[in-house]
Amino acid sequence: MTDEAPTTALLERVLAPAAEVLIVEAPPSDLGRAGAARVVVSGAEISELARLLAVVDGGTGDRCRCLGWPTIVVSDAGGHEIARWTLHHQTGIRGLGYCDAELRDGPALTDWLAARGLTGSLRAQRMLARQDAEAEKRRVRWVEAAPPGLAEAAEAASRREAGAEESLAALVRSRYPDAVERIRTLAAWAGFPPRQPSGIPWHELAPERLLLTEPAESIFKALASAPLTPEQLDGAAELFTSTAWTRARRARIPRSLRSSLIAHVTATGTDPMKFRIASGF
Repeated sequence: MTDEAPTTALLERVLAPAAEVLIVEAPPSDLGRAGAARVVVSGAEISELARLLAVVDGGTGDRCRCLGWPTIVVSDAGGHEIARWTLHHQTGIRGLGYCDAELRDGPALTDWLAARGLTGSLRAQRMLARQDAEAEKRRVRWVEAAPPGLAEAAEAASRREAGAEESLAALVRSRYPDAVERIRTLAAWAGFPPRQPSGIPWHELAPERLLLTEPAESIFKALASAPLTPEQLDGAAELFTSTAWTRARRARIPRSLRSSLIAHVTATGTDPMKFRIASGF
C-alpha cells in the first residue's frame, strides 16, 4: 500500500517489473489453507490481468471492513513480493493505494478467474444475483400488499426515495382520517414482514413506524373494536414485541388482546415470531 490514490496508472507501474502473480481464493491471513484454489500467471498473462484490474481512478475514499478475497500477490524475478492486493465483493480492490478502488469491469475479471479454476467469485456473484432477484420480488409483494390508495406512495418508499416515507405518512392520514380504520389498516400491512424469509428491509417497517405515532390507547381501542384478521394479529404482535414499542414504555397491553396475540402466534406463527412473543411479552 502507498500513500497515493489508487489509479490504473499506479497499478500498471506496480505490475511492470512483475515476474509472476499468485492469486489465491482466500483472504491474506489464510493463503496456505489446504484446498484453496490458486493460480500463478506470468508473461503475457500479467498484461492481460493488468487490463482486467483497471480501476476507477481516485478510489472510493474508504476501505471495506471485510477481509477480502481472492488475494493477489505480485512478485519480481527474484521472488520478492512487490505488492499484495485483495478483491472485495468482486467489484473492488484494496492495497493499490491509501483507499479501496472500484474495478472498471468486475464481471470480466470474475469470468477470467473462473476460466482458470478460481470459481469462487463467480459463485458469489450468482448467489448475489439470486438474492437481489428475490429481494426485488419481495419488494413488489410488499407494494402490492399496500392498502387501497397507497400503492404509489409505497412504491416510492420501497425505493427509499427522498421524502417518500413522509409523503406516505401524510397520505395515510388523508386517505384514512378515522383513527380506528387507520390503525387497523396499518396493523394488517404491518403483518407482512413476519411471514417472509429472514431479514426485514427498512421500508417494510414503515407501517409499524406509522403505528408508533398513534397514542397507545387509540391503538388498543382500534384493535378491540372488531375481531382481528390473521394479518392484523400478525401486525399487532410485531408491533408490541418490537424494541421501538418497549423503548417507548407504552401502556400495558390489555389482557384480552395479549391473550389473543399469544394464542394466534403460538398456533400459527413462525419460529422467530414465537421467540419474540415469548420474550417480548
